[in-house]
Amino acid sequence: MKTIAVNLDVKKIDKTKLYVGKKGTYLDAVVFLKDEADEYGNHGFIVQSVTKEEREKGVKGEILGNVKILGQEQPQKPKDDDLPF
Repeated sequence: MKTIAVNLDVKKIDKTKLYVGKKGTYLDAVVFLKDEADEYGNHGFIVQSVTKEEREKGVKGEILGNVKILGQEQPQKPKDDDLPF
């Protein structure tokens, strides 16, 4: 099993997209994962979902934050003392 950490900027959530269910208030979102981590160790990002009609009009969901797969090696920045000169 993989553990994924999510970092959300809740100020970017379109509050009109929140809906009430049986056990709480929900927001539909989509996580996009990349094969490799970026320079900050992020493996992808999370986007607020949009309706099919919105997608057809070219509307894109707001990027709400980043995701990291925990337990995987993060990219290492080279140290100055590793330089050959």
